[in-house]
Parts: sequence; C-alpha cells; structure tokens
Amino acid sequence: MIPALDRKQPYFSRLSARSAIYTEFRLLLDGIDAPLNGIEYRRLVLEQNRLARPSTSARKKIWKELKSRYLLERDHPLFAAFWSEWISCRSEPEKALTAYILLALNDRLVADLGIEWLFPRLRRGASEIRVEEVQSFIRSRAGSHPEIKGWAEETRKRVAQHYMASIRDFGLAKGKVRKVTVPPALYAAPTRLLIRALRISRKKPASMIRDPIFRLIAVDPSEVVNVLGELNRRGELHFKMQADVIELEVEMIK
Repeated sequence: MIPALDRKQPYFSRLSARSAIYTEFRLLLDGIDAPLNGIEYRRLVLEQNRLARPSTSARKKIWKELKSRYLLERDHPLFAAFWSEWISCRSEPEKALTAYILLALNDRLVADLGIEWLFPRLRRGASEIRVEEVQSFIRSRAGSHPEIKGWAEETRKRVAQHYMASIRDFGLAKGKVRKVTVPPALYAAPTRLLIRALRISRKKPASMIRDPIFRLIAVDPSEVVNVLGELNRRGELHFKMQADVIELEVEMIK
C-alpha cells in the first residue's frame, strides 16, 4: 500500500534530520538511462561516491536518507511508476514537482501537509507561510497520530523547518527567511504519477477523479475532470467521460 493513500499509515519524523535532499536525488539520477535496483543505486553512492561525500560514514548517511525518502528500487511499483514519468519530464520544474509527488506518496506526513495545509495556501497565490504554522499542524494531528506524542518539541520544529526548505527546493515556495508560496503550473508527469499511484492502490476510475490526492498539485477534486480533459487535449494522456463510463490511460509517452 502507498503510504499517502493508506489512512492507517503512521507519521515518520525522517525530515527532522534534513530536508528532502532533492538536489542529491537529482544528481543521483542524472545521466541514468534506465532504473536500477537498490544495490546498484547504493553502489553509486557508497563506492563510486557519486554525491561527492568526504567520508564513508557521510556516504552511508546520505544513502540511508535518500532510500527512505525516494525508495530507489526499480522493482518497487511506486518507484517504477515514478521512473516512467521522470523520463518524460520536459523541464526542471516538471521534474521537481514529479519528485515531490514521489516523496509525498511515500510519506504520509508530507502528503497530509500538502493536501490539507499547503493546498489552500497555494490556491491563494503568493501567500506567506511560516514554520510555526507547520508546527501547529503537526501538533493538531497528535490525536489521530499518537506517534507524534513521542517526538520532542525540537524534533517537531526541525521537521517543520526542513519541510519548508523542501517545498522551496521543489519549486512550491520561494524565499529563505520569508517564504511565500508559488502555485505550480499544470504538468503532465506529476499528474500521471498520481493516477498511476491510485491504480496501484486499486482505486476505480470513478473514485480516482474525485480523490483529494490531486491537491498535492494544487488541483481541487472538483477540478480533476477539467484537468484531465485539458491534458487529453494536449495529447498527454487519454481521458474520456460519458455518463458513468470513464476511459483513462496514461501510457501515451511519445
């Protein structure tokens, strides 16, 4: 089950150590023509020092953090879905947003923050956002996610700080001290990745087109049909809806 689509999944404080490390993830994948298995990715980081870390311990640490965030295993259904879309990206912003979707789908806390906290702020346009607001959101979830009660206050603060740095790195915010949101453009790859994830989770088309997961790309569930229609017109996927019959195909990469 994909963590973001499973209500029983717990929250993890993996962002307390550092941000989403998208730059390192991007460098690791750069120039690779086909997805690798976990052993091969690990070898690139530890033995070939692809990320230019000064010591073995530093290489092991960055590998552990990359693996937990981005899966890095070609046989994992979600990573395989991600790779199919990653290689189709036509711009750096599209790549960044697609990587963000992979991270969010693999991390329930990041997903909930994106769907419930970040979404309305993206919809307001250039909206100022603060670390304290993220901390407040995390505290508010202690009832439904008792694991939060075991986190020190400093851990919660670091998670919030690194989340804010991460969404900036993914292009959803800008600014170092004062951050404001940057609503994303409509890109095909991250949208198709969401559809692929819903299929992996065995969602039916009728429920897929109303799923709140699309809020990760700043699309309200009520707008999904229009978004899919637009991507269909662009030739980025196939979508047709007539009464209760829905045709939706994403395997249209040229």
